[in-house]
Amino acid sequence: MATDPAAFLLSQLEPDADHRDADRLFREAGWQPCGAGDWAIALRSPDGEVVARISPFDPTGPYTAELYRDAAGTGQVPTLFAHQRLAGGGDLQIMEWLREADEADAVAFHALIADGTPEVATLVDSIRRIHTRAQAELPWCGPLDENPSNVMRGGDDRLVLTDPYYADGPALYETAASDPDAVVARIPAEERRFMTEIPLTWSGPWAAEAREEMRRGLDAADARRAPQG
Repeated sequence: MATDPAAFLLSQLEPDADHRDADRLFREAGWQPCGAGDWAIALRSPDGEVVARISPFDPTGPYTAELYRDAAGTGQVPTLFAHQRLAGGGDLQIMEWLREADEADAVAFHALIADGTPEVATLVDSIRRIHTRAQAELPWCGPLDENPSNVMRGGDDRLVLTDPYYADGPALYETAASDPDAVVARIPAEERRFMTEIPLTWSGPWAAEAREEMRRGLDAADARRAPQG
């Protein structure tokens, strides 16, 4: 089966593996880059049927994976073969290969979701229920993402919704730069170790100096917080 090689690779990841370890492991097995966004890169399997989405820092990853599993019966989300959190706040999802959808079709699909029409009612229930919990649990959780690029087509040509949840990057990173103590107080160090290493393919580039300055600010805030336990 197409997923067997991915399952074998996942079994080779150490418990403390981060996004670099995952990226290296899959590339050495012949998986090829096939896309990148602001939060993650994608590697496609040698047979072309499966994709690994690897993020250095993605707080919403577990909620997205939960949606894919919860709404799997609808056929309106990608088929998720595996999900694994990575050290430092990263996220790894193994899913079916998807291709771009026509923008008009994507906009229409988003409209169906926004209206809660019967044909997407089960999907909408899952989206809203999980999003409500994400907003309660996750610092800087953004609203639902209605970007047309988040609607794609599966191998059987069906329309699917991807990545509807996201951390409010502009607000989060602006706070990290201007008030790092606020970020340190709300996101544990282990869950943000690589937050300056997201690709920012669409919103970037992100100067190395700015990344380093943010890291120094967060490190200093961690040091100030350490005496408080």
